[in-house]
Order: sequence, then C-alpha cells, then structure tokens
Amino acid sequence: MKEIVHKKLNQLQATAICGNDISSSCLYVSALTILYAGQYAWISLLIVAVVLFLFRKIYGEVVGAIPLNGGAYNVLLNTSTKRLASIAATLTVLSYMATAVISASEGMHYLHGIFEGLNVTIATVIVLVLFTGLAILGIGESAFVAVIIFLTHIGTLTLLVLASIWFVLTHGLETFHINWHTPIAYESIKTALFLGFSAAMLGISGFESSANFVEEQEHGVFPKTLRNMWGIVSFFNPFIAILLISVIPLTEVGENKESLLAHLGQTTGGAWLAWLISIDAVMVLCGAVLTSFVGVSGLLNRMTLDRILPNYFLKTNKRGAHYRIVISFLILCISVLFATSGHLESLAGVYTFSFLAVMALFGIGNLLLKYKRKKLPRPERARGIAVLAAVSFVIAAFIGNMELNINSFYTFLQYMIPALLFIGIMLNRVMLIKLLIEALEYFYLPLRKMVIVSNRYLQNLSTQINSQEFVFFTKGDDITILNKVLQYVEDNETTKKLKIVHVKNDSTNNEALKKDLEVLDRAYDGLDIEYLEIQGVFGPEIIDELSQKWKIPKNFMFIGSPGNKFSYRVSDLGGVRLIM
Repeated sequence: MKEIVHKKLNQLQATAICGNDISSSCLYVSALTILYAGQYAWISLLIVAVVLFLFRKIYGEVVGAIPLNGGAYNVLLNTSTKRLASIAATLTVLSYMATAVISASEGMHYLHGIFEGLNVTIATVIVLVLFTGLAILGIGESAFVAVIIFLTHIGTLTLLVLASIWFVLTHGLETFHINWHTPIAYESIKTALFLGFSAAMLGISGFESSANFVEEQEHGVFPKTLRNMWGIVSFFNPFIAILLISVIPLTEVGENKESLLAHLGQTTGGAWLAWLISIDAVMVLCGAVLTSFVGVSGLLNRMTLDRILPNYFLKTNKRGAHYRIVISFLILCISVLFATSGHLESLAGVYTFSFLAVMALFGIGNLLLKYKRKKLPRPERARGIAVLAAVSFVIAAFIGNMELNINSFYTFLQYMIPALLFIGIMLNRVMLIKLLIEALEYFYLPLRKMVIVSNRYLQNLSTQINSQEFVFFTKGDDITILNKVLQYVEDNETTKKLKIVHVKNDSTNNEALKKDLEVLDRAYDGLDIEYLEIQGVFGPEIIDELSQKWKIPKNFMFIGSPGNKFSYRVSDLGGVRLIM
C-alpha cells in the first residue's frame, strides 16, 4: 500500500495557525493592562516584548536541537524524567482547553453585540463542533482557514492603527495630556507597572503553540514563526495602548473593557470600523480555537506514543488526523463550558497560570538541555543569563497574577490536581494493577469466582504492558553510562525487556562491554537485557529496518546525546529519544 505523504506547512501557514492565538490578544490585552498600569500600560507591554524576545532564543535552541512535537513536554522528556515531562504536558493541555473555551465564548460575545438575539452558550458549542470537524479534515485544510483569518485580522488591526493615527493628527493630543496627568490607582508607578506587566503577559499566550506541531512544518520555518509572532505583539500591543490613551479618556476604559478596540474604532472611524473590528474579533478568536485543536492533537499524539495515554488515541483517519484525540478534546471543552455555567472568569485562572507555568518549564528545559546535552547540535543558543532572566520574569508574572486574583489560582488548582492524578495513574498503572491483584486475593474466599476472573484479566493486562520491548543504541559505552541508562528505563518506563544494540562497521572487540552487561543484568533482575551486535552504519535506515523487523516503535528506541560530528539531525531519526 502506498504511503500517504502529507504536505508540510510553509511560513505563512504555520504563522497563521499559531499567530491567530497570540494576535487575538491584541483585542483585550491593552484594555486589561491599562486597567492596572493606566497611562504607563505601553511600558508594561514593552517589557513583555523584551521577555518574548528572550524566549525566541530559548525556543529556537530547544526545538532546533530536538525538532519534535510536544513543546515543553518534548524537551523535558529528553532531558529529565517522564514524570516532570507529563506535568508540563498536563499544563499545556489545560491551557489549550481553557483557550478554546474562552476564545469561542468571547468570540460569540462579540457576535452577540451585532446580533442581540444570539444564544452565546449554544453558539459557543456550535463553534467548538465546527472547528472539531475542521481539525478532523486535516492540518492542510485547517491551515487554509487559518491563513484567511490571520490576514484579515492583521489587515483590520493595521486599518484601526491608521484611523487612530489620523484621528490624533486631526484632533490633537489633549486627551493624551489629560490621561498622562491622571493619578494612578496605586501607591507607586513601580507597583502599577508590575501589575500591568503581570496582566500583559496574557498577551503572549499562544507563543508556545508552534513548538507543538513543529513536525508538520517545513524545515527552517519554526524560528520564522517565532520571529513573526514576536513582531506582531511587540508592535501592535504597545502601539495600540499609546493610541488608546491618546484617544480614549481613562475613565471610559473600564466600562468598555470587553470591546475596547471596537470602541476605539467607533471613536476614530465611525460605526463601520467598530462593526469591522467586531467581525474580525469573532474570526480571530475562532482562529485561536483552531490553534488549540491543532496544538493539542500534536501533543496528545506524542504522549500516546510514549504510553502516557491509552493507545486508543492513536487511531487516524484517511487524512492522517487523530480524530479520537480531537473528539475527546471537544467533549472536554463542552463539559467544562457547562460545568462553569458559561461564567468563564474561573477558566481564566486555568488559562493564565497554565500557560505561565508551561513557559517557565520550557525555560528550565532549556537549562537542562545546556547541562545534559552539551554536544547536541543546535542552530542557535540562548545565553544562560538570558534564560534565567526570562524564567524570572515569568515567575514574577505568576506571582503578580496570584496577587491580582487569588481565587483564579485556586480554580487553577481544582483543574490541575485531577488532571495530574489521571496522569499519575497512567504512569504507575503496572504498580496499581499489582496492588489491585493483591487486594482481590485478600477477599479470595467470599469472592472466589470473581477474583479468579479479575486476576486473570489484570495479570494479562500487566503482562501486555510490560511486554513492550525497548531499545538502546550504545556506542560501546562504559558501565557507568549503561548503568544510568538502565536506571532511567527502570524509573520511567513500564517494561521488562530491553535490547542493547551496538551498530558497528568494523571488527571491534566488545568483550569488555559484554562483561559489563553481564554484571548489570544480575544487578537489574527486573529487566530482561539482551545484547546484540549489528554490522552497518548507524542512521535512519538501520533504525527503520530494526523498527519494522522487531515491531518496536521508534519512540521506544533510545540513544545518548550525539556530538557535532553526527551526520543526522535528531528529527531525521523518526522520534528516537535522547536519554543520556
């Protein structure tokens, strides 16, 4: 059967998919920042632009070194433990869930301003269902729609900026002078700037999305998406804030905070511009919903391949879309919408704290990459001091948002804890199955028949989980490195079988390696270790051959960190993981 080759996304398509999410922030982040920082909001937004500039290098280094789907999950999986990586993945999924529901609902609130008889809740569900269908059609069709939305949005924002500039030129700066001398709501400008910065960090949510579908992008496109997203928010957000305080009295910001840009359009261009901005808001917020579906599909597929989620989610349709993941995400989003009864303030906490935590974990992943994968080739490097500064800014924003609304943080915990419990169960399911078997045997006499049937099923399930073989390709490493490999496998993977393979193209004698493995085999009696020597040259071809021959997925194959002389990129190896 001929293999289906899916076309990769070009720069515009990839930028549009993730850019709709981050650029939709232009609709609300200026208003939000002005509420806290007043006339100094543009300074807070410029600080955010600096932080995002630092993260461009951070993301560029990590994804350049390990260009696989998964974002923060991917880097932590390849530099730390599966448990820490799973926490990052859980936070990312929560962020996507909150983004999808909030964006769909806010978009329908804008539409309700045009069509007053619209039922917002029902319309929100319809939007979620429509974009579920689009995601199931495949990423190519999703990209086409995303590009149209993205270009329309950028054009509308540009038109609003030009209309506002013309308004200021023809009406003068009187409003700006009044606003500039208005007393701030806090004791000091520093406090106002800090709280404004904390609120303004919401304006970069979506920056992490591109890393979650990097495998669907053409080579070299990913860093360009980072540059494009940074340029959009660094220009529009501070500049729109300056225009707002030049046109709109600060006393009017609070009462128009939900549609402040439409109010700006009404003031500077008239009803037609306000209407255009409202329509654009509906479109781009729906585009952010699409970003969530695309990003979560790539992430959850990667987690399923790594056996963190059930294999049920691996099923794809003829277009290569993981429709079971998409439909499950839809069910989660709709259930959350009705659980909150349409009051999305509670979800805002999940949204805020999830994505800030993901950004911080990505920065930590970058530091781990520098420490543990020094020799791994990468197209660019972020300076260590810059990474620490970026992570510190994110932590400060996290604390600032706790100060702004502590109840939102408690709501975040209410969603986070059950999600982590589920992931914990999946990661420790073999141990839990053993405990369940022992518990059933305790009640052996009164429940004899049921216990026998249950135990057989559970034991078969445990055997099936542990029977998955893993592979480590060794370069003839010494016993210290091999010991660390076995420790990693024992601590992070549910398996009883490990093949240690040495691919060689000469007649090297590996008697010392064999003796070391005999010692380790006795030390790790819970693992069945098999050593194999294969003649050839290590690379994608031999990995493909062994994966098909042994029926072992490539993401269950491990290598140590390759050096600068390695002939291939990590992405060329088809998902082989780095564990040393």
